[in-house]
Order: sequence, then C-alpha cells, then structure tokens
Amino acid sequence: MERIRVGRAGGGHPRTRPDHLGGDEAYSSRRNRRYLPRRRIKHTIPEPKNQRANHQARGSKGGRPVGFDKAIYKRRDEVERTINALKNSRAVATRFDKRGYIFRGTATVASIRLWLWLRP
Repeated sequence: MERIRVGRAGGGHPRTRPDHLGGDEAYSSRRNRRYLPRRRIKHTIPEPKNQRANHQARGSKGGRPVGFDKAIYKRRDEVERTINALKNSRAVATRFDKRGYIFRGTATVASIRLWLWLRP
C-alpha cells in the first residue's frame, strides 16, 4: 500500500492515498482493517463467514459489525471481470512487450476490441 502512486491530471506530486479501496474476503485481516482507517482510506471488504460467526459468538465483546456496501462491492466485481476479459488477449496476459508505453498500447487495443465486441 505504501508504494501506490496515482498521478494527478494537472501535474504535481502523485497521490499516495486512494479515496476508496475495494477488496475481497482474502483482504479481511485484522491488520488490513486497522491500517486503512489509520490512513483515512474508506474500504469495502466483506467479512468471511467464520469471522462473522466468531464476532457473533463473543456477543457484545465481539465488537461492532463490519460495515459493508453491496453496491460498491458489485462495482469491484465488474472491474475484476473486465480485467479477466482483457487477459483473454494473449499479449496482455503474458506481457511480451518490454517497454511500458508499448504494453499500454497493447492493452488499449485489447480494451477497444473488448468494447466493440460488447457494444450493442
């Protein structure tokens, strides 16, 4: 997370803190859940069933239930499925290109092909 750098449109120093983070159940560790609020990063990470059961078994000592927004999580799933569809292009999946700008062009062409294919 410390290595995230998002460039700004108007120039200047890149952002190091995203507005929101979406993850799946694999990122539901206590360490991640403590780290994100400390950096003031909102997150949507579902809690696995076993963790939810442990919280409920402890009663009031189990802590507050984890907030979860299904609409935001659904958007994360759409992005994940789109990336998997882009990886159907062999050049994107294996990244034969050595230079970043050439790979960016390859990914752009694959995105355009996917967009044209999905277009009604």
